[in-house]
Amino acid sequence: MGKASYPLPDLSEVTTVRRLARPGTLLVTAIICAPPLVAQVPSLSTQLAVERAAATITGEDVRRRIGVIAADSMRGRYTPSPELDETAEWIASEFHSIGLHPGGDGGSFLQRYPIRTLALNPAESRARFGPTDLRFGRDVAPAYPAILPSTHLEGSLLVVSGTRLEAALPEDIVVTGKHVLVVPPWGADLSGAAVVAVVRTVLAAEPLAVWIASDRGSADWAAAANEELRRQHTFVGDPEALAALVVRDSVVRPVLAALGMNLTALRSRGGEVVRWDDVRSFSVALEAVVQVLVETDAPNVAGILPGSDPVLRDEYVVFSAHMDHVGVGMPDTSGDSIYNGADDDASGTATVVEIAEAFASLELRPRRSLLFLAVSGEERGLWGSGWFVNHPSVPLESMVANLNIDMVGRNWSDTIVAIGREHSDLGETLAYVNARHPELGMTAIGDLWPTERFYMRSDHYRFARRGVPVLFFFNGTHADYHRPSDEVDKIDADKTARVGRLIFYLGLEVANRTARPAWDPASRGAIVGGG
Repeated sequence: MGKASYPLPDLSEVTTVRRLARPGTLLVTAIICAPPLVAQVPSLSTQLAVERAAATITGEDVRRRIGVIAADSMRGRYTPSPELDETAEWIASEFHSIGLHPGGDGGSFLQRYPIRTLALNPAESRARFGPTDLRFGRDVAPAYPAILPSTHLEGSLLVVSGTRLEAALPEDIVVTGKHVLVVPPWGADLSGAAVVAVVRTVLAAEPLAVWIASDRGSADWAAAANEELRRQHTFVGDPEALAALVVRDSVVRPVLAALGMNLTALRSRGGEVVRWDDVRSFSVALEAVVQVLVETDAPNVAGILPGSDPVLRDEYVVFSAHMDHVGVGMPDTSGDSIYNGADDDASGTATVVEIAEAFASLELRPRRSLLFLAVSGEERGLWGSGWFVNHPSVPLESMVANLNIDMVGRNWSDTIVAIGREHSDLGETLAYVNARHPELGMTAIGDLWPTERFYMRSDHYRFARRGVPVLFFFNGTHADYHRPSDEVDKIDADKTARVGRLIFYLGLEVANRTARPAWDPASRGAIVGGG
């Protein structure tokens, strides 16, 4: 998982309160916390069957499965790699033996997504400002982190100066279908907030391309331009092409002068209200040729347990974890260079398999269907989960919740953090389930590190952005995070199993309730609507 290290807080207060709670107190808490529209009260025999199923999630099984996923032979499960494929095949075989239905491509458990590494071919790419031909490297270069589309773009020119944005574009200004030249103030940082805000405003209006005027000196320009021309861009599927370029003042100055505009005056408008000079008679052309350097793919693994309710079985509770890690890297002082990722995230992946096995052992299945998902590419930018939500094996709107499990095998033995509790009533459901199961010795608490923005940094976020309520189970990082020392022998397997049983009970509750989990309206507006 892409997370920064930080000191763990002292949870002695939390755990002391829980240890002092008497059984009667917990019962009262369970009654008070019980939200409306709980699942139907099961019979005693059904309750016993559920308890037996939960009991199959054991520390011994967890450790065995983590041991397979995080073995040295898997070489850190980099995305993509043969070892990642081997991990995916093993998880698929586990899903098959458990009795899940395939949820991948073509009736299999595997879903594969394409990965392409692209680069601009500067020798074959062309640009023109009016009658002036531009050469990539000498006059113009891609603007980081843009990847130019491999296409021909020709249109008129719109010149933008100033950095103080108004609420909206002027009504008489049309950006779509035009090349836009942004002229920043003298010496401005092109990645600074003021320039970026103007560029984003322009891009939101869908221009053909954005050109940013650069006043770099010759030596600085050459170094930066050459770096961008050598840059390779790796994408899942087809890239969302961003036609943004940097163009030298030596090109811009005479072009603007011929149009009756003064570059020095435009650059001096920094801090003033943005001005839009529409030059409809002036033509700009860009022909970018992009070459594919590497084309490969990587796997996700998906298995489905059909629900028992004739109506609700068409809805799904999704359990997810990422099976990839960071591969082989710099050796530590002992010479170990394999980053095993036992906690990150073999612990979560093994827990998903354990939960699937527990549910499959139930004779009376949950009312809703369950989808068990092991994704890859989390460490490289939530690749696999991003592909899955855009190419789901079941309709996205049928997914009622995503319970994501990423790093649950370390740190406090009796506490797990559940990030995202405040954004939907899944938080209330979790509190209700947690209070009903004091025998687990596991307290789920809220986000201890809001400034770290962990809500946006694991696979659940891909689901949340598409409107699926989520909870993210996470024990925090530690000294072995993203190091070869994240080994199986440091996993607290008993804790991992108890977290798994808690999520099993939570998933059962969500799957059996008549009502779907509901978003907090403000959270939905910010996460789904605005991002």
